[in-house]
Amino acid sequence: MKHVGNRPYSDPEKAVRRLTEHARAFEPIRDGRIYIEKINYPLVYIDKASPAEYWAGLQYAIKQCWLEYHESGAFIRMKPAGADLFD
Repeated sequence: MKHVGNRPYSDPEKAVRRLTEHARAFEPIRDGRIYIEKINYPLVYIDKASPAEYWAGLQYAIKQCWLEYHESGAFIRMKPAGADLFD
């Protein structure tokens, strides 16, 4: 039986910090939009966060008004409060 240790992104604020790092690595397209796959792929497949940890971090950022989630689900946009928060 394997024991799972503390997951690095189980805290939504830590997941948000990593999400914003990934978001800043890419040049936004028009209107400051960032494709959602530019942040979810690296967090889930490279950083090994679970999809639930990714979603919890994204929802936390939206509730804190740090990120704006496009109604299509294809884009996010950094809000000024979120862009300044993790400098």
